[in-house]
Amino acid sequence: MPVQTHKYRVIFEKLQDDISSGRYKAGNRLPSETELVRRFVVSRMTVFRAMRELQALGIVTRRVGSGTYVSTSPNPGSYVFGLLIPELGLTEIFEAICKGMMEAPQALHHSLLWGNAPAEDKEKEEAAEQLCRHYIARKVSGVFFAPVEFSTNRYQANRRIVASLDRARIPIVLLDRCLEPYPNRSKYDLVGIDNRRTAYRATEHLIMAGAKRIVFLARPNSAPTVDARIAGYREALISQPGQRGRDLVKIGDASDAAFIKSILKKDRPDAFLCANDHTAGDLMHTLISLGQRIPSDIRVVGIDDVKYARLLPVPLTTQRQPCRDIGKVALSVMLDRIANPGLPPRDVLLGCELIVRKSCGSPSK
Repeated sequence: MPVQTHKYRVIFEKLQDDISSGRYKAGNRLPSETELVRRFVVSRMTVFRAMRELQALGIVTRRVGSGTYVSTSPNPGSYVFGLLIPELGLTEIFEAICKGMMEAPQALHHSLLWGNAPAEDKEKEEAAEQLCRHYIARKVSGVFFAPVEFSTNRYQANRRIVASLDRARIPIVLLDRCLEPYPNRSKYDLVGIDNRRTAYRATEHLIMAGAKRIVFLARPNSAPTVDARIAGYREALISQPGQRGRDLVKIGDASDAAFIKSILKKDRPDAFLCANDHTAGDLMHTLISLGQRIPSDIRVVGIDDVKYARLLPVPLTTQRQPCRDIGKVALSVMLDRIANPGLPPRDVLLGCELIVRKSCGSPSK
C-alpha cells in the first residue's frame, strides 16, 4: 500500500533518511518512543513497529533502560529496495504483489521503500522519474519497477528511468510487464504471469462454452502484457478444429456506449474476452445499458480476479493472478541478481487459475 496508509512506514523511512543523511551518526541515540509518539501523532505500538523493523535490518540497536542507537556495524546482508510502481495504491494487483514481498522469508532482513501514485497518466511518468532520482540519491540496493502504461510517451519515459538506474549501477527487476513492445524483451529480469497462456486458456474456455464470435477488448496504449494476451487469444482461435472463430481484436473505451454498440452491430459477438477485470467491469455496465443480457446474449470473461469481480452485476469469470507469489519470487530474483550479477536476464512467469462464475454461461465451481 502507499506510504500514507501505513504510519509506521512514515516513521521508519524518516529515521532511515536521517541516518543515511548523517543527521544521526553511528552510535548516536535516536529520539525516545515518547518523543516519536508526540512528533508523529501515532500510537506507541506504531512507533514500536517502526523501531523493530529498523532493528531487524541491523540499522539500530536497542539497549534496555537506555534507548535506541544507530548501529556502529550494520548488518552487511541487509538491503534497502525501492518500489517504483506508478499504479501502487490504484490497483489491487500491485498491493498484493508488495504484500507478497513483505511475507517472503528473506524480507525479514531487508527493507522496502514505497512511493505514491498520482491519478493522471502524464503525472505518473513525472512521478516515476522523480522517484527514480530519489532512489538513486538514497543509493538503494535495487529497484522493483513496473513500467508506466496507458501513456503515449510510456516507452520513452520507461527507458529514461532504467537508463538512469543503469548509470547508478542499481539492479532492476521488472514487475508484471516488460518495458519493450511485445514480443521483444529488455535486458532486465521480469517476474509476472504467463500472459499468452492465460489468454489462451480463457479463450479456450469460451469456445468450449459455445462461443463462436469472441471479441478481445483492451484499452489504448496498454502494456506489452496485453499484446501477449492478444497473441494467446489468437493462438486459441486458430488451434480449434475447423478454425471456429474470427480474430476480432478491438482497442477502445469499454464505457463508450457508441463504441460498444458499433462492435455489436458490425461483428455480432457472442462473447468478449477483456484484457483485465477493470475493462470487463466497464463493459458489463455498458452492455446492460444497451439492453444486452449476460451471459444469455453475450458472455464476458476478464483477467486478474480483483475483489469486485464477483460483485459485478453478473459475477465475472476471470483468471486469478498469484499476486503474492509474484512478490515472493520477485524478491528472490532480486537477491539472486545481486549475488550473481553476471546471470543472463530471466523471465519468471507464473500460471493463473481460471475462476468460473456466471458471466461466461458455464456452471460455477
